[in-house]
Amino acid sequence: MTTAFQLPIRIYWEDTDAGGIVFHANYLKFFERARTEWLRTLGIGQQALREQSGGMFVLTDAQVRYLAPARLDDELIVTSQLQQAGRASLTLLQEAFLSAYPFSASAPLLCAATIRIGWVDASTMRPARIPASLLEQISS
Repeated sequence: MTTAFQLPIRIYWEDTDAGGIVFHANYLKFFERARTEWLRTLGIGQQALREQSGGMFVLTDAQVRYLAPARLDDELIVTSQLQQAGRASLTLLQEAFLSAYPFSASAPLLCAATIRIGWVDASTMRPARIPASLLEQISS
C-alpha cells in the first residue's frame, strides 16, 4: 500500500450550510481536488492525459461516512491513498481530518470514503482499459 497523499483545504463560507457546518456534498469536491493533486504529484495532468491518450477517469462509486462536522475557518487535511489498481479502475481510500500542527494520525477524522474511479474513452464515455504505462506510473 502506498503512502497517503495529503492536501490542506481551508473551509470558507461557500463550503458551509445554513447550520454553519460543511455541506455534506462538499466533501466529494474536496476528495476530487485531492485525487487531482495526487495525480499531479505523479506527473499526470488530467487535461493532458485526456488529450494524449483519449481517455479519462470518471467517478463510478463513492461510499462515504460522515463522522464529525467541519466548520468555517477550519483547516482540513484531505488524503488520497491508492488501495487497488485494476485494469479498468482504481479504488482509493480518501479521508478528511481536522488539521493539527504538525499533522498526525491522531487528528480527528471527519469524513472517510472509498472512491472508485473508472477509465473511459473520452469520446464515447465507454469503459476501457487503463493504459499500461499509466497504470505502472500510478502503482509505483
